[in-house]
Amino acid sequence: MANKFYFSKKNTNHFTIAFYNLENLFDTKDDPKTLDNDFLPDSEKKWNRKRYEKKIFKLGTAISNIGFSKTRKAPVLVGVAEVENKTVLKDLINSKHLKQKEYGLVHYDSPDERGIDVGLLYQKQYFEVKNSKTITVLVNNEMGERDYTRDILWVTGALNQEEVHILINHWPSRRDGAESTAYKRIAAAEKNREIINQITDQNPNAKIIIMGDFNDDPSSESIKNLVRQDLFNPMERLHTRYRGSTSYRSQWNLFDQIIFSHNFHQYEKGKHSFSDAAIFDPDFLKIYKGRYKGTPFRTYARGKYKGGYSDHFPVSVRLKLNEKAEK
Repeated sequence: MANKFYFSKKNTNHFTIAFYNLENLFDTKDDPKTLDNDFLPDSEKKWNRKRYEKKIFKLGTAISNIGFSKTRKAPVLVGVAEVENKTVLKDLINSKHLKQKEYGLVHYDSPDERGIDVGLLYQKQYFEVKNSKTITVLVNNEMGERDYTRDILWVTGALNQEEVHILINHWPSRRDGAESTAYKRIAAAEKNREIINQITDQNPNAKIIIMGDFNDDPSSESIKNLVRQDLFNPMERLHTRYRGSTSYRSQWNLFDQIIFSHNFHQYEKGKHSFSDAAIFDPDFLKIYKGRYKGTPFRTYARGKYKGGYSDHFPVSVRLKLNEKAEK
């Protein structure tokens, strides 16, 4: 996908931070520790090397274009969800459109029963990892048994030499009903609040970015519990009846969000400030005809292989590095 845009030199100090649910980015090998049987060559989905490599290529193409029209560069940070292991992320950052960007990655295996995890991709020339760890989200199912879900990935690092804390999430799904599973996502929100409080107890002025597939909209109780006076959710104004990051039964949801601390609204030389937020939904990521026209071009739909990118659109925020004194 060629990047055919006119650029201004004024935007070279702008940087994109993105989040992308990659829709079951599994390799083709059987992992006996996880429920990955749907994504093997001999499964009903017939998930083989050709299909895997096609998906890797397409996802690399999509990621390289997020925010490019405004920043002249691929996103410097990309939180990802629904990845099976570190191997698939290595293949992704070594794909055609990302290899020259020299991305590093942070990944840990999570206790999720399907074996899907979250991760962080970062351009080494702009971001340095100082510390990383996972935080477990403990929730039970209706039987009182533990529901193994994705850990929260907490990465602390220097973005253009400014310290930032990044929390990457993939909250429990709505598969068994939005209302009956809401308590799980509320619990995940509370765990994020615990981490935020831990960070701000050490540094009240810490800059914090929370991103993920929350499986809830900006107006949901869980997100409201997360976004209090100290946080800002720029995605709230992007969600409409006609637009979101994922679509289900002809209804748009904005489950994918990037939320941050209010100090990104402050101007300070050598620091980053918020410019804008966006859903990255160009035509090449959409189904182009038929009943589902305009919705994400998926890899699989109703069990059938479609050869698309993902069932989610990426979301992003643009930050400006304030290099000069404000006039």
